[in-house]
Order: sequence, then C-alpha cells, then structure tokens
Amino acid sequence: MIKGNSAAARDSRHMLHGYCDLSTQREAGPSVITGGNGIYVHDENGTPFLEGAAGMWCTAFGFGEEALIDAATEQLHKLPYYHTVAYKSVNPAIDLAEKLAAIVPIENARIYFGLSGSDANDFLVKFVRYYNNAIGRPEKKKFISRINGYHGSGLGSGSLTGVASCQTGFDLPLPGFFHVSDPNWFHNAEPGEAPEDFATRMATELEDMILREGPDTVAGFMAEPITGAGGVIIPPPTYYQKIQAVLDRYDVLFFADEVITGFGRTGKMFGCETMDIQPDTMTLAKGMTSAYQPLSALVISDEIYRGMEQGCDGIGFFGHGTTYAGHPVACAVGLKVLELFEERDILGHIARVSRRFEKRITAFRDHPLVGEVRHKGLIGAIELVADKEAKRFFDPMGAIAKRVKDRAEENHKLIVRNVPCGDTCAFSPPLIITESEIDDMFDRFALALDEVTDEIRKEGLVAAG
Repeated sequence: MIKGNSAAARDSRHMLHGYCDLSTQREAGPSVITGGNGIYVHDENGTPFLEGAAGMWCTAFGFGEEALIDAATEQLHKLPYYHTVAYKSVNPAIDLAEKLAAIVPIENARIYFGLSGSDANDFLVKFVRYYNNAIGRPEKKKFISRINGYHGSGLGSGSLTGVASCQTGFDLPLPGFFHVSDPNWFHNAEPGEAPEDFATRMATELEDMILREGPDTVAGFMAEPITGAGGVIIPPPTYYQKIQAVLDRYDVLFFADEVITGFGRTGKMFGCETMDIQPDTMTLAKGMTSAYQPLSALVISDEIYRGMEQGCDGIGFFGHGTTYAGHPVACAVGLKVLELFEERDILGHIARVSRRFEKRITAFRDHPLVGEVRHKGLIGAIELVADKEAKRFFDPMGAIAKRVKDRAEENHKLIVRNVPCGDTCAFSPPLIITESEIDDMFDRFALALDEVTDEIRKEGLVAAG
C-alpha cells in the first residue's frame, strides 16, 4: 500500500474500485483527476490529459460546460430534491419525459427515470416480467442478449451482459438469461463467408435458440446498436433487418441498449436510427446529461405501458419505485443537454468532424499491428493482432492493447480505453471535439502504438519490418 497522506494513499486505504485488480489498485493507488476543461482533464499535479474516451463514453459536452453547470445550480436553488413516487412529480422530470418521448423512435413512448444504465436495464427486466404477468403470459420471461454485449453491473443487467469477466465469481448469469454470438464478422465469420451470409447465420442462430427454448417463454432480445465495451462492433448490413424479422415472427420484443450510442455518438440522435432498428424499448443514460448528473431513462412502448397499467387491476398497485427517480437537478441538466443539441447544431458538428475522425482512424489499417479498424460517427476502435493474415490475437489477449493504452497515458497524456473483449483500443471523445483536436488525439496515439510496436519486436512477438 502506498504510504503517506496523498489523495491516492487515502484512496487506497478506504475506497473500493471496480474493473481493476483489487490488490494492484490498493498497492499502486489511482490516478487522481482533479479538474477538466473542454476535452481535457488534469490530475492532482496539474498535468493535462486529452480525454479520448469522454470518461466512460459519456461526457458529450466535455468538461466545464457552463450552461450545464448553470442549469444544475439554478435547479438546486429552485428545488434541490423531490421524489416522483406515490402520486408526486416535479417539473424538470415532466418536461424531460415529454421531450424524450417526442424524439425517440418509439411512438407514444413512456419514460421511467433512474440513475445509471445498469439500473435502467435492471428495471427493464422487472417491468417486462410485470407486463407479461399482467397480460396473462407468465411463462414468457426469458431474455436473450449477445456474447460480448455489455448491459450493466446489477443482477439482471449483469446477466444480460455477455462479458465473461463481468460474470465470473458473481454467479451470473441468473437462470433465464441466454446469449447468442457476437456479430463480429472480422473474427466470427467462417472462411470465405460473406457479410450477408454471416448476417443470415446470426439470425438463424437466434431463431434456433428461440425455438429451442420455446417462443412462448422468450420475452425479448437485447442488443446495443453498436457494441461499446465489447469492442465497438458494428454488425454487417442487413444483420438487424434479419434479426428484426425473427423477433417479429415469434412475438419477441427488441430491447435497444442506447446507453453508449444514444445522444449523437453514432452521428444520429440514437443508434437505432443509425442502424435502422425499430425497438420496443430503449435504455438511455451517459450522454443524456453529458454525465454532469447521474440519470438514466427506460423508454417503453405504449403497448407495454398499457399492459402494465392493466396489471394494476389484477396484481395491485405498481410496487416499484426509487428515491431518486426523476431527480429534478439531473432532469434539469438533461433538458439543457437537449437544448444545446439544437442551439449549437451538435448533430451537424458531428457530421462535419466525423469525416476527419474517419480519415485519421482508418489510416491505422496499414499499421503492422492493426487487424481491423471500426468506426461510426464519433465512436471507433483499433484492434491489434499478432498476425494480420490469420487474425491471430496476442497471448494473453488484451495485454498489448493495455500496454498501448498505458503508453499513451504515461508518455503522451492521452486517455483511451482498452476494452475487455479482444485486443482493442476504443475512442469516444467528447462530441464537441474539433478537427485539430482529432488530429492531436490520433497523433498521440500513433506515437504510443509505434513505441509498443518497437518494444514487442525486440521481444520477438512480431516479425521485424
């Protein structure tokens, strides 16, 4: 354990962190971030870092956006807290629900607010169970999601998640949760299999699982329009069209996890629009408040809502509620985010700068360590391989991407994410990033990647040249 009384030392004595090796965290301590401005954060020593991951895919407006700070402050003065259970409500929640219902691709949508993507997906599991009980389908309770999909850290959301490291040791997934293949054509296609044929095979796999379990027992299928933590996987064209046809055939709902892809990240307001998905539900968080306040939203169709309302007649009152659902300060910030999207034409800005993002990230395809580059809007990934021809990962898988990520941060003051699936560095900068800042971000990354390439050549892990 680090000694002394620095912030890192005190952290190592008293805090428990997620997604880390606990003993390493305790012994080495964290990097303590104390401030931020625009696309940069700085640590306790005043060192600035270019935040190429927008924190956890979430700070859409970067750090220090005065309009969002003012919105929170103003609401704190008006009404710092009140609840939305037992026949009470607050104006910011009402206004935000109304605005979200007007822009989501679900007609006559109903909105339930929470605090995080994890709780939104947990609540979805509960609500769908309630809905099916209410309309007389008590057996229709099974959930299908995808290997390498990430949907949260709760019991239900963690069971929907298909990342092994997020389930091992936690006795997850719970019974009733199933996973189909990751639609990663680069790694999962059979030899010579075209993207169209791959998409057909993925849809057939889903159909086979529904038939094996019994269509009358399968409630829904959950997917991120573009996988985030699973490696920024963009399914091939026609994949969702074929998946949607299977779901419609067996009366299985489509649950879209828009926690990462919502609010401009993919170039349109929602990933469902980018990928041409017609969802029955959506879960939102992260960019909804640019992470300035914790807030999530579960969006459900009018049909599901009507069934739940019907359930109250037979089951009794709707026995679900949380202290902070529709928190007025968080909802006020969410309202301001939507206002800024319009006032500053954020979608237009993304359309312009994403061209530079595409140009810079695709240039890495020629690098000897890069197996594949994936991107859409302002989200992208660079996947590293030991053998480009064979698409073979380094052993252990993930170690090289972590090394590149660490070099970028230590030597070039750039923060990117190495995701837990594959050997991949992911980029999701604040949406306000400029073209020159995109160049700076990828210039820094290129230096780190070349440094690691030289290191592993000396170690004999890849051929020289």
